[in-house]
Amino acid sequence: MTESRSFALCKTQPLTRSNLWISRLSFLALHVLYCATATHAATTTVWATPHDSYSSSIGVLGCKVDTDRIAYWPGSVDCNNLCVSLSYGDRTVKLLRVDQSQGAHDISYDAWNYLVTGHGANDRPAVGGPIEMQAEELDASECKDLIHTEGHKLPLSAANSMNFLASCLDHKDGSWVGENHILYNILDSICTWGYDEPCELNWPSENQAQCKHALGTPNPLKDDPVYDIKYPSGNKVIAGSGEVVKTGGTPWGDVGGTGQENAAARGLIGSSSATPLIVWIMTLMSCGALCWV
Repeated sequence: MTESRSFALCKTQPLTRSNLWISRLSFLALHVLYCATATHAATTTVWATPHDSYSSSIGVLGCKVDTDRIAYWPGSVDCNNLCVSLSYGDRTVKLLRVDQSQGAHDISYDAWNYLVTGHGANDRPAVGGPIEMQAEELDASECKDLIHTEGHKLPLSAANSMNFLASCLDHKDGSWVGENHILYNILDSICTWGYDEPCELNWPSENQAQCKHALGTPNPLKDDPVYDIKYPSGNKVIAGSGEVVKTGGTPWGDVGGTGQENAAARGLIGSSSATPLIVWIMTLMSCGALCWV
């Protein structure tokens, strides 16, 4: 009796030109599925909510970064994970992570508004709850355009960022922040006190930066204010004082908050767009294309 070899639940098939073509198609289908799954695995689903007041738990100075593109997410900010991309439909923004939320995936109101409507929050302010979006971790250097310092170095408060900076400088494998930072003699993240001047740190010999003026002097600082765009009015205001510098435009309206509007843009796997591909692959496999030996 001749022994025939086969995969489970499959019968041995003769090698014919027809089977060869089906096998090739099956291989191609599996390759496409692998690539689609790998791409999808690189992203995560988050429910993004608008945040209208700049802050930074690690002392990043708002007057020297784009405060309209900030992520306030769960999990502590470390010395490397400072940049994420967020997508909704066909729109994507890059966001700088400089603060930690209590659980929500908050992002700057302007970024949220743009992703949902295509307009800035000051131009066409929208209202709504959490919206389902796709997030992806990026290398910190991908957010360099959001940092407005020479060399795109992360601007930190010399008076209040030293604990965070020390952990980055002592990182055994090195870190992005450790190699890409600049200290300023500014006391708070919304830049209302101190002096807008760079400081030098002789690490590890010293753990306190040297500045032109005395470090930590509460000098009123008004030359380079931080601006917030308030929810839901869209008013652009000076952070801290709340002074309105530009009123919000015509309201866009309520965009809801279920995330169902984004069903067609969730990525290949896990969305309706995956169905035809999966059906095609299963059909090919059911033909026994992989069952001959």
